[in-house]
Amino acid sequence: EMRSGFLSPNCRRHGRLLLTVLHTVCVGALSAAESPTAPVVPGLDHKHPLNERQVGNVLLNELRCASCHEGVSGTDMKAAPDLKRVGERLKFDYVQKFIADPAAVHPGSTMPSLLASESEESRKAISESIAHYLLSLQAPTAPKEKAPKADANAGRSLFHGIGCIACHSPRDESGKELSTSGDLSLSHVSAKFQAGALAEFLLDPLKVRPSGRMPDMNLSREEAASLASYLMAESPAAEDQKPDAGKAAAGKVAFKKFNCTACHQLDDPELGAVRSGPPLSKLDPMRGCLSEQPKTAPNFHLSANQVKSIRSALADSATPPSSADRIKMRLTQLNCISCHVRDDYGGVAPDRDSFFHSTEAALGNEARIPPPLTQIGAKLRPEWLNRVLYDRERVRPYMETRMPHYGEIALKDLPALFAEVDHLGPVAAPKHSPSDPDEPSDPDDLTAQDRDLRNKMRTGAQQLLGDTGLNCISCHNFNGTESQGMKGLDLMTSFQRLQPEWFDRYMRNPAAFRPGIIMPNYWPDGKATQTTILDGNTDLQIKALWDTLSLGRSAKDPSGLRSPDIKLVVTDKPVMHRGRSRIASFRGIAVGFPGGTSLAFNAQYGSLAALWKGEFVNVNWKSQGAGDFTPIGKTVNLPPDVAFLQLKDEKQPWPLMPVLDKPKMANPDPLYPRQYGYAFAGYSLDDTLIPTFSYRCGDISIEDKSAPNSSAGGIALRRTFKFTSPKPETVYFRALTGKIESETPVIFKTSGLRLSLSQGQSVLRPMAGREGEQELLIKLTLPKGTSTFTVDYALLP
Repeated sequence: EMRSGFLSPNCRRHGRLLLTVLHTVCVGALSAAESPTAPVVPGLDHKHPLNERQVGNVLLNELRCASCHEGVSGTDMKAAPDLKRVGERLKFDYVQKFIADPAAVHPGSTMPSLLASESEESRKAISESIAHYLLSLQAPTAPKEKAPKADANAGRSLFHGIGCIACHSPRDESGKELSTSGDLSLSHVSAKFQAGALAEFLLDPLKVRPSGRMPDMNLSREEAASLASYLMAESPAAEDQKPDAGKAAAGKVAFKKFNCTACHQLDDPELGAVRSGPPLSKLDPMRGCLSEQPKTAPNFHLSANQVKSIRSALADSATPPSSADRIKMRLTQLNCISCHVRDDYGGVAPDRDSFFHSTEAALGNEARIPPPLTQIGAKLRPEWLNRVLYDRERVRPYMETRMPHYGEIALKDLPALFAEVDHLGPVAAPKHSPSDPDEPSDPDDLTAQDRDLRNKMRTGAQQLLGDTGLNCISCHNFNGTESQGMKGLDLMTSFQRLQPEWFDRYMRNPAAFRPGIIMPNYWPDGKATQTTILDGNTDLQIKALWDTLSLGRSAKDPSGLRSPDIKLVVTDKPVMHRGRSRIASFRGIAVGFPGGTSLAFNAQYGSLAALWKGEFVNVNWKSQGAGDFTPIGKTVNLPPDVAFLQLKDEKQPWPLMPVLDKPKMANPDPLYPRQYGYAFAGYSLDDTLIPTFSYRCGDISIEDKSAPNSSAGGIALRRTFKFTSPKPETVYFRALTGKIESETPVIFKTSGLRLSLSQGQSVLRPMAGREGEQELLIKLTLPKGTSTFTVDYALLP
């Protein structure tokens, strides 16, 4: 009908608009995965917080649209590679093929095809001439340093361990990339770099790519050589191609003709000025680079969703992003969100989790997963944040994943944005505080009363830090002296790094800032668990710690900092010790009760690991990175696997704790038990110093507290569970394994233990692969809200 001319001009105009809208919607429904040659911005494939317009703005910056179009914001625009000495780095054959068709040679490249409209013959001739020109860009030949020794096996470990897999796909044993979606492929590098050039690039990538999209991974020369050796394992034989002067001259003309200087700056005045495309005010978002098949315009091979996002950004280009949105966009651009969580976005993807390691495994995820960026501007002092971002300052030597160095161009005003957006309210200083929260006062300016209070606070802080108080030094280094237990970050960096408001809130509830942290809450609900130090005044205790940490090298050592191997003795109060153990894994927690009953809790898997009577534990401080503990006497061991599950039915097999594959030194199931819904949420101490362990089973929160129960004959411990469920749920508790005898429907016995249940439906079933042994499951039907369940354990002679 439109062709026949029967419709009015106005109807035809609306018809065309409708067809355009329908086309955009239908094409926009296609995913980026359906366009394998589309540019890849890794952060946009992660759990990012951006809306469609913000995604478009990120793409505008990553594709350098502002280099050609006036009026397009280029505030955070990526810089193109420096080509001044490119002839020293790249191979001729690769450069020629890449210029002819960038997306075909390097899938995911943000370099557009400028020759797509040319004939195949012309495209080959032009790309060849430009390759000769670029190959001619070399400095005078100088003697090269002797190449360091390279170890491809060490390079493989570096690639998978220091953080490369945040942006690039992990590889299998043969070197094949395991992932394609959202990762920057490196399958092309062996054909791209000349001998030794990749190692030089990896050593200082910001020299060639100053915008930091490939950050500096703080490699030594040996590490860079080994990593390059691994990535270049299938490198073809070295070329002997020399630039042809005539073709190089033609290539220079073509370089200028195709406006390559719009992105790549060269010290050559003959290349002339950059030619600009249409300004934003005159752009037609349905044509040019954004058309379905660009003709003379650069062809970025954009996916339908990318086109849709860019059009959305261009339609609302007059509205500048807020500071908070700029942070979101920058963290996505730089792919910080592949390692760090901020608010409700980002974080390590499940398929990458097993590549994050620590030399202090007993410290849990906090020692291997990079810290959250939530409220980072309120957490770190501005000067420290600058030291981290610009000066490569590090305080977590046990974390094998490295913090990349992005350079000033990439980071620009990011620290200022964090400081502007992130805020915590002020902390009320305790009464009679002798010092400002930020800076300690000069002792000469104090009154006698304040001086006495300060001395009392510092004595109290030494007690709190040492083995007579909270025993912080059992997990943290102190003032350059290594802890004889787990080697957590040095406490004496706290005052340099942290803002007082954040320190105060963190100490009152560590798990609120780092869910799952093994650091306990020593001030639950604002009440001090150490009531004999500084009169149990929570505000004064935290203030005293801060004041002592401000002293730096002049602070006195807490007691126990250099204590020898010891046997822990329980007297009139419960005693708790954290460390690795053969019966409770890397994250074992031993608790000894007055009267001689003790337990070991496995925080890694959420299970009660063992019970015993008699003396408590021996602690060995000479193990690798942790204060190992060994129960004194015979233990009754309980199932080491995850304790609670939401099974489909009582026939479903129970997933067992993975056993380390020793030949490969690999964990066959690194996400166990996280993939089954378990997450440790820390613990707190009551007034009698009895701990309550908190963890989750899916959406169900569980509080687990064990205490002696001398009122009932023969019962050693009563274990009380408090469940909080958002809806009615059925959950199974695996209480016992081994040779089990059923005395009644709620009482069961093994050779060393009698177990009594308060409720629940018991399921006693054979254990797969263990003849004559059973496992006892308790089926619990939980209501919405809170409910409780108790188990009594009686140790048998």
